[in-house]
Amino acid sequence: MIENIELQWLLSFQAVYEKLSFKLAAEKLQIPTSNVSRHVALLEKQLSLRLLERTTRKMTPTNAGSQLYQRMTPPILAIDDALVDASLHGDSIAGHLKVIMPDLPFLAEIITDFCLRNPQIQLSCDTQLDPTEGLLEGFDVVLQFGRGPLEDSGWIARELLRWPSCVVAAPQLLERHPLPRSLGELSKTPCITSLSVLQGMPWRFKEEQTIQVQSSYKVNSGHMAKAAALKGLGFAILPTHACQAEIDSGSLTMIDLDYKPEDLVLYALYSGRKYPLAKVKALLEQLRLDLTNLSTN
Repeated sequence: MIENIELQWLLSFQAVYEKLSFKLAAEKLQIPTSNVSRHVALLEKQLSLRLLERTTRKMTPTNAGSQLYQRMTPPILAIDDALVDASLHGDSIAGHLKVIMPDLPFLAEIITDFCLRNPQIQLSCDTQLDPTEGLLEGFDVVLQFGRGPLEDSGWIARELLRWPSCVVAAPQLLERHPLPRSLGELSKTPCITSLSVLQGMPWRFKEEQTIQVQSSYKVNSGHMAKAAALKGLGFAILPTHACQAEIDSGSLTMIDLDYKPEDLVLYALYSGRKYPLAKVKALLEQLRLDLTNLSTN
């Protein structure tokens, strides 16, 4: 029998059943009301039964109409999901790719190379360190730093790069403040913290240890935090590789505490769909390869 039924007839009946109005069903389907009425009439004619009782004042489904609606709705939704998945998960690396990421030179190089290799990609990139939940909507990929467990969200997080970190201080700061040996002692000293990124506060250490620190210097820049640490404005958590030269020269001192800071991690966040888009998969793979090479050089 199905070969004698058109899908649009079923969709029109489904919309009328849900709205109990030809006019409202037509608005939902964005087709003329006359088409909706004709589709339902053709379906009833093909089935040789009445699906909807119409009067001048109201519309109600018949028992047969209710039974048909209940049985047909799940497979129609399944077909719709299958069509959406097929359209979104094609093999073509093309289309509009929307990204939020930190404004960092090595990421700029990777994104530029990706677009050069995939000329059918149209890129829109917003550079931010602390994308809010509202901004995440409508974006395909968000590159974001984290330290410690990430907050739960509907996004999938893939780790791209991990940097061990350390607490450092300038010698002139250690002349004014006793050398801290524990997290408790560190919490009583002036510290350089992030303003909003990396969850701002508290500071996060291994084994799920956290402390609230005192800070009058808050910045969303690792370069500014390092510059402030070198001037003795406070203790700072920095990626070890970013301050190793200063530690070796003695302009910064690595502080040996009872717990080590959590690593700084660069994550890629993308939609929680079952399969990522082809363009997203391609970008994640290039990020993985290029960042792996970066970390080993």
